[in-house]
Amino acid sequence: MEGPPRETLIQYDPPVETSSDFVSPKKRLLGPAGRKRGTLPPMESKPTIEEYLNSILPPREWTQDEKRFIQYVSHQSASRQDVITLKEKLDQKLMERQARDSGICPVREELYSQCFDEIIRQVTIKCPERGLLLMRVRDEIKMTIAAYQTLYQSSVTFGTRKQLQAEEGKSELQEKKDELEKQRIRLENKKSELLNKKDALLRKYEEKKAANEAKRKTELDFLEYQGKHLDTFLKNIDK
Repeated sequence: MEGPPRETLIQYDPPVETSSDFVSPKKRLLGPAGRKRGTLPPMESKPTIEEYLNSILPPREWTQDEKRFIQYVSHQSASRQDVITLKEKLDQKLMERQARDSGICPVREELYSQCFDEIIRQVTIKCPERGLLLMRVRDEIKMTIAAYQTLYQSSVTFGTRKQLQAEEGKSELQEKKDELEKQRIRLENKKSELLNKKDALLRKYEEKKAANEAKRKTELDFLEYQGKHLDTFLKNIDK
């Protein structure tokens, strides 16, 4: 790691400069190929508080000005005032880094994780077994959150893929809709044209019907007129 690490809520001892051939505590139990060595400490040997703390909260290492530094977690027990100070620092950091009060917020998650690690450190100094149990709880919470994050990312990817598929199908449906709309307009125009033809034929039929009725009426009137005159003429002949 280049440069000093960011300030954290966990209490650490002052950093110590190390040599170039220094083996970090993280790698002491690992062999040359990165595997655990075959020799383990005997079962009857009880780890010290420092070993408990270094396993739960590994030391921080960084390089600055071509010098290597390591910083171990503090082994000093916490007082009531330290707990109050931790709460005040947590509230201050939440305000300084503008963490959200609700919802998903990586800043708030990071600060509360640091606060929980500091509580684990304080508890481990008093009771190492309880500290190990809290470490298991912490790791389980982190695994659960990581699983939820993976599930969320998978759901986002799935939703994006479905959205792209819907967009592709949407263009096809839009083209089909446009084609059907054009067909509807053509049919509407044809319907209007046929209705106009129908109205024209009806008017022509009505006009022809009216003309035929008028002609027929005229013929009937003429025939009636001739019939009357013929009757009058026949009566005059009989006299």
